[in-house]
Amino acid sequence: MLPNKKDFGEITKDVSDCLAWLASPLQYLKGVGPYLAKLFARLKIHNYEDLLYHLPFRYLDRRTILAIARAPAGKHGVVCGVVEAAGEVILGRKGRKIFEVILSDGSGFLTAKWFHYPRKFFLERFKKGEKFLLFGEVSYFQHEKQMIHPEVTPIKEFFDEEDFEQHLGLIPVYSTTEGLSQRQIRKALDALLVEMPQRLIETLPRSLLEKGNWPDPAESFCRIHRPNDEDSPEIESPRRTLFHRRLAFEEFFYLQLGLAFRRQRSQVLRGVAHESRLKLRQELLQKLPFALTAGQQRAIAEITRDMCSSRPMNRLLQGDVGSGKTLVCLMAMLLAVENGRQAALMAPTELLADQHYQNFSRWLEGSGLPVRLLTASTKEAERKETLGLFQAGTPAILLGTHALLEADVEFENLSLVVIDEQHRFGVRQRMGLMKKSRRPDVLVMTATPIPRSLAMTLYGDLDLSLMTEMPPGRQPIQTRIMFEKNRPKLEEFVRVKVKEGRQAYFVFPLIEESEKLDLKDATRAFEKLKKIFSEFQVEMLHGRMKNSQKEAVMRRFAAGEVQILVATTVIEVGIDVPNATLMVVEHAERFGLSQLHQLRGRVGRGAHKSYCVLATDFKQSSLAKERLQVMEASADGFKIAEEDLKIRGPGDFLGTRQSGLPDFRVGSLVSDLDLLEAARNAAQEILEKDPHLNLPEHRVLRPVLEHRWRGRLGLAQVG
Repeated sequence: MLPNKKDFGEITKDVSDCLAWLASPLQYLKGVGPYLAKLFARLKIHNYEDLLYHLPFRYLDRRTILAIARAPAGKHGVVCGVVEAAGEVILGRKGRKIFEVILSDGSGFLTAKWFHYPRKFFLERFKKGEKFLLFGEVSYFQHEKQMIHPEVTPIKEFFDEEDFEQHLGLIPVYSTTEGLSQRQIRKALDALLVEMPQRLIETLPRSLLEKGNWPDPAESFCRIHRPNDEDSPEIESPRRTLFHRRLAFEEFFYLQLGLAFRRQRSQVLRGVAHESRLKLRQELLQKLPFALTAGQQRAIAEITRDMCSSRPMNRLLQGDVGSGKTLVCLMAMLLAVENGRQAALMAPTELLADQHYQNFSRWLEGSGLPVRLLTASTKEAERKETLGLFQAGTPAILLGTHALLEADVEFENLSLVVIDEQHRFGVRQRMGLMKKSRRPDVLVMTATPIPRSLAMTLYGDLDLSLMTEMPPGRQPIQTRIMFEKNRPKLEEFVRVKVKEGRQAYFVFPLIEESEKLDLKDATRAFEKLKKIFSEFQVEMLHGRMKNSQKEAVMRRFAAGEVQILVATTVIEVGIDVPNATLMVVEHAERFGLSQLHQLRGRVGRGAHKSYCVLATDFKQSSLAKERLQVMEASADGFKIAEEDLKIRGPGDFLGTRQSGLPDFRVGSLVSDLDLLEAARNAAQEILEKDPHLNLPEHRVLRPVLEHRWRGRLGLAQVG
């Protein structure tokens, strides 16, 4: 525990010594050396800290030596027996050899068997009359008890009773790699745990320790790696003990402290303080044929408050599919323009940018406000006129794609940057647009519902506006699971709807045949569907097409020239096609729930009743069926996202281990939400009380924060 009263120099030295010890290369740990260090490196264990955090994923219960007669089949156990016979046994006509050792303990006999073994060593080791401790799973073979490849220790190797007892109790099991045994990992940790009490210091403030009643870190590591018999952690799932939770809380606390620190730093910067002018926004609201939802009103009020303050806005607008984010975004841009400023929106595709342009132009018709579109397809004369308009500082709105990042795109008076579908842009791209002005307000939008734990982790330094209500007039989408035997009915249903004048999507998870997965792909299905629906125009869209080809297909579909679109998930974020009312997702069990929800959001955008069919087969697991039933039962994107996170875990939820998500070594964003919230509250309270971490009890926090998260916090921020 860190003492209460030390001067700054002593505290700094304590922390520096501790961090230096944690960073010590593993090869210098007693009993490791260069060879074993290379094996540990395969597990990404390079130093003492990495090894401490290499926690057991389960424990073997060796607390009791069982009589052979009472050792239950199908369970792991410890027995102690005397060798009655040992040697090689030939199996079958092919003459395969195995090694067998028959042991007895007075209550019965047990045969230990090895199919792979060092022959000479085994022949010398297992002598008749020698006594051994065996650990393994007991099973029956021809009515006789056996253990296959048990862990074996000769009794004569124990120095004393204490040494013998170390091989009993709750034995940790670690993930490992070829050539590195459990015993070698345990031996390395034994050496590290001997050094640890003198080198590892407490860094959490005393107030947090007392509030959470947390043990110190040295005790936590000891009790996780070497639990007492009375600890009785869950044998198969041990990560919920008090000692695990303490380490998880510390991990979350330093992340949240870093995010809060960065957020606090951004709040002292001075940006553009807009005045709350209402004329253009009121004129727009009077034109709309519908009323704003409560969520839209709340988001507009939050954004207005931010933009009228002197600090730069850094806000995430998160709304479910079709919740009306575009209108909220336009209201923010109008506030900038009415203050004599410029606003720019960057979208990930030309189609999406063009859709925004069409909507904005329609809503602002007759206002006289300049709205311009800038993409790779913009004609040279139009581009030149647009660049001149914004270089001159004329109050206006500019919508575009990555084309906004080009060097000759300059703003004289940019005060608001909006980034649509922000997860489709890299950090540098987002920064590139922000750097075209000095500390502009930043609004990023996403239609991907993000569970609370992920939002706190990825966007903990941002202000968050949530929109969960749907605009009036939206009809609920009817979702049904369909099995392969009902395909003829589905095809007839599609035919009926298309003849009524509607349009349909067929979505597939792959673009080419895979030998590994029994899936139809879009390419083969396209040819088949063209024959089935020969009376309609059927076209295909997939990720390997050129952007110009994709956009041409989507424009034809939006114009009604194409009735059925066969596609891969490239339509997940696309333009509005109000006439598209039917979505068929093939092999739906292969998609994540949040992805299915995004796909489903492509229909139900007009006045007609819409349908989503989740096509699957009988080969799916019960878990896959449960996931699809969640989709069938719920239209709430946030509820679906929470379920998806539980099922797939954070990395898979975001897709391909999306950058920005920290690697937690102990904490879980699925099961430790209470710790994450407690850590966030604690971090915010400390910075409110001590913004510069100058109080004696907080001085230790800054060097530890830099050690843990230096260079990694920037990934999650907007820019």
